[in-house]
Amino acid sequence: MKKLLSIAIAVSIFSHLLSGMAAANPRSGFRDPRSRFEPSKKAWAFAEKTVKKMTVEEKVGQLVHVGINARFANQESWFFKDLRRHVTENKIGGIIFFGAPIYETTHIANRMQEAAKYPLLMSLDAETGIGMRFEDATNFPWAMAVTATGNPEFARRMGVVTGREARAIGIQHVYAPVLDVNNNAANPVINVRSFGEDPEDVARFGVAFAEGIQSQKVIATAKHFPGHGDTNVDSHRGLPIIDLPRSRFDSLELVPFKRAVDAGIGSIMVAHIALPQIDGEEIRPLKDYRGGDAEAGAEIVSEKAYIPATLSAKVQTDILRKEMGFKGLIVSDAMSMSGLTLYFTQEEAGVRAFLAGTDILEKPEDVDAMLRGLRAAVASGRIPMARLDESVTRQIAWKHELGLFKDRFTPIDQIDRIVSSPDVTQLSDEIANAAITLVRQGEGDLPLDRSKKIAVLGISNGFDGGAVMNPLASTLRSNGLRFTQAYLQENSLQAQVDAARKAVNEADTVVVGLYGRVRSGARNSVGIPENGAAILREALADNKRVIGISFGNPYILMSFPEMKTNLVAYGDMPSLGRAAGRAILGLQPVTGKLPISLPGLHPRGTGLSLIGPKAISIPRPPFPPAARAIRAFGDVVVQATVNMDGTVATARVLSGHPLHRRASEDAAMKSRFEVSDSQSARYVTLIYRFSETADNLVCCEQYPYVIPVVAGPVEINFSRSFS
Repeated sequence: MKKLLSIAIAVSIFSHLLSGMAAANPRSGFRDPRSRFEPSKKAWAFAEKTVKKMTVEEKVGQLVHVGINARFANQESWFFKDLRRHVTENKIGGIIFFGAPIYETTHIANRMQEAAKYPLLMSLDAETGIGMRFEDATNFPWAMAVTATGNPEFARRMGVVTGREARAIGIQHVYAPVLDVNNNAANPVINVRSFGEDPEDVARFGVAFAEGIQSQKVIATAKHFPGHGDTNVDSHRGLPIIDLPRSRFDSLELVPFKRAVDAGIGSIMVAHIALPQIDGEEIRPLKDYRGGDAEAGAEIVSEKAYIPATLSAKVQTDILRKEMGFKGLIVSDAMSMSGLTLYFTQEEAGVRAFLAGTDILEKPEDVDAMLRGLRAAVASGRIPMARLDESVTRQIAWKHELGLFKDRFTPIDQIDRIVSSPDVTQLSDEIANAAITLVRQGEGDLPLDRSKKIAVLGISNGFDGGAVMNPLASTLRSNGLRFTQAYLQENSLQAQVDAARKAVNEADTVVVGLYGRVRSGARNSVGIPENGAAILREALADNKRVIGISFGNPYILMSFPEMKTNLVAYGDMPSLGRAAGRAILGLQPVTGKLPISLPGLHPRGTGLSLIGPKAISIPRPPFPPAARAIRAFGDVVVQATVNMDGTVATARVLSGHPLHRRASEDAAMKSRFEVSDSQSARYVTLIYRFSETADNLVCCEQYPYVIPVVAGPVEINFSRSFS
């Protein structure tokens, strides 16, 4: 047996290496992104034959997929043994992985695949690529940032990478894209995870992302059906109630899901949301609530509520299956979420979700209890055998189509050749650069005036200890900006609050990073702590020059309407921090447009377009003899002011080696540009790279980069089509 297993793993390594190399080449992917990905007739025939041989316990086990945070675990440890018990004794159908190191995840997945009689379906929330759960992988910007670029091709390319990297680490089922239409500014759980407030935007970008994922032979999942966007309750904490008629859902929430079904999405996740005008069954909270995903004490309990969509046959079977014609896998949202556990035991929740139409019961709070309930319901006849066979056959057919019955193991050796390659980081930066949105600008605020005293303050609803603002701060510093830095979170000490207030009071210009991020299950999701908000309000009251950047919830800007300059970065990903830093320094154009409206402030589509002079002649500076003598290399960044006739009025080095500064300034002064007559003042940033070639020391083999920005706003452009 061990010899056979060794041969199987060897074959697996070879086949995965071939598939990994194919996926890494954009011209040789598994299939065209727009082709349909679904089980073949052969897969269905195999599944039907296999299910006939399975015991009831094996069939029931396939329905349940457990959730874990992978880590190194000795095979004699409780963690390892308990997980293996679920695989071998409870005969579960799959595992969903949460935050963990990559190698440990793939290793334990292989161990569990080795222990399973039937191959396991491995899944992952990967809304921003696999970096959403793995810190050692590239984390793309949130969906809303992608829509802000106006380019659905970014979504498709991001999907291709997500699928490719998921397969490389042993994941076959991705729980993304989010197709919720975020039309509620108070939504604490969807927010920037959505592609926006317009259903056509959400459909266009979401389907492109899904097509990219499925082009890599990985199942994509549209969530959270039938739409979690118009809620002000986090379903990790309580049960949202959307009291709207079916006609409204047809015209708004269901639009992206219908488009995804038509495009061939492989699976759909159903939300823990109540829809009383669609299914009016009343429910009451349990008297012996045993916990869920909410922070302790953060639960939101409604004494009178309605059956959630996850347990509603009217939603899953009638609307999704019969009306919309969906034939793929129906997945529940996590069965541990308090929006469900407040009202139903795990035994009853599993049975009712399955009878409603669910194929995969994801992440139970109590795996054994849910399985007990399911087995008892089958034994009593409450769950008909035909219904059980239907879901198990569907899941086995997908596993066969994914190739898991031929090859269930993932070679560790391929991971560092596929995951987080330079092209992935480049794509993340491209998206971030195009996403940054300037929604308002005070006169003279941008680019930052380096002659002023500057403070950079980060205010976070997380507990990062300041690390979250490192991409912004390091970008500013590496480009020569001098500033005082401060950071506050909810539990900051009074001394830290005092230091932050002092830095802000002494500054001429304050850059405020608002890290009000989505924190599922937390009371303070999408908000910022009062200690930092109070200092910001004081600075605005004192008429300080304040530049606010939302690194998360864009609606947070509504709390500070006095702020004259604000940008939206949509998330705290490193690429967005870097892009925002370059934007406020004037080192890159700002072109993003809001995919949502900010009620009372700005409509959807708002974005200041910063357009600058076009380069005509950019002379290269010589490599100074003194610099040549000591082999001084590196970039020199020069900011120049351009006259109306295209000549350069002033040139000032922002950063770079002292021996290259004079030559760079002189070259910049000789540059010429084509300008329009719409602005009276313009800046350009030139970056000269002094490097060594095979036979010489030179400047600017591929440089200078010319990055035009203007001193003030060019236009407020509402014309970009979002339909």
